Amino acid sequence: MTATGHSDISTAQSGSSTIGKHLRVFVRDNNVDQALRVLKKKMQREGVFREMKRRKAYEKPSERKTREKAEAVRRARKAARKQAQREGLIPMPKRRDDAPRRAPLPKLF
Repeated sequence: MTATGHSDISTAQSGSSTIGKHLRVFVRDNNVDQALRVLKKKMQREGVFREMKRRKAYEKPSERKTREKAEAVRRARKAARKQAQREGLIPMPKRRDDAPRRAPLPKLF
């Protein structure tokens, strides 16, 4: 955490991976728990945890190719499903209105 109340978390640089950006989390009113939740959510969205789990053990090149092909197939299927939903060939998924959304924080400045 810096003197200005900001926390800079940087992830390790890797060759072809998109991970390596700087994540910034603001600590408001000394609420570290809330800042930690925000950081974890950002890391989850960026895929940091998935990358750490994947790098835990050595991955053989053949296993890497197999995993990358499976990921590509999954992405292609998802794109085709989304396209079919937009064209009306299959119904759109039902929206979940379980919990009401919180109101945005008021602007201080």
